Amino acid sequence: MIPLKDDNSTSVKPIVTYFIIGTCILLFLIQLSSQSYKTGQLFYSYGLIPSVLMGHKQLPIDLYAIPSLLTIFTSMFVHGGFMHLIGNMLYMWIFADNIEDDLGMWKFIIFYFLCGFGAAMSQVLMDTHSQIPMVGASGAIGGILGAYLINYPKARVLVLIPFGFFSQLVKIKALYVLGFWFILQFINSVTNSSQAGGVAYAAHIGGFISGIVLILFFNKKKVKKEPWNK
Repeated sequence: MIPLKDDNSTSVKPIVTYFIIGTCILLFLIQLSSQSYKTGQLFYSYGLIPSVLMGHKQLPIDLYAIPSLLTIFTSMFVHGGFMHLIGNMLYMWIFADNIEDDLGMWKFIIFYFLCGFGAAMSQVLMDTHSQIPMVGASGAIGGILGAYLINYPKARVLVLIPFGFFSQLVKIKALYVLGFWFILQFINSVTNSSQAGGVAYAAHIGGFISGIVLILFFNKKKVKKEPWNK
């Protein structure tokens, strides 16, 4: 189930959402020309490494670029490949504009990074001795999805359901689209728990739950009129 767009307009232009998407794309293009990206050193320098963050290990001097605490945030702007970037930015493009519209620019920035922090710490606490760098905006975007689920469960989302040559476009309520996403992350976290490397499913789950909890505090008090509630 691949989301393509939602039927949920905004009242203002989502400047922060566009800025985050543009920054991630620009940094990824810069990464491609970097020798440290090709060797993988970039991920150790700017990715979040649980064992380093928790003080169990130290990076070699040739890999050290910034304090480990800052990698919680730099890791959100580093992506491992084209599909990793495209998948994350697609979800950001579809769902983040409405949450920014609800919260306003400055609250949305705080909300986004708090979700990213919650996601990062969820992954770290799963294995504090892990030496595998975590990169990508997936955790923070998971928080966006959790918030969208709370604020717009009845919004219609156009999704592509792939069945080979029989793929189909259908509109489904966000409740089911995002609920399916969360269940898929949970199943994958269980079935792939022993796999070294791969996808940081704990971060996805932690970000999603962080978004659900945080949006209850960040929401505006005014009630938005939702046309799909007629």
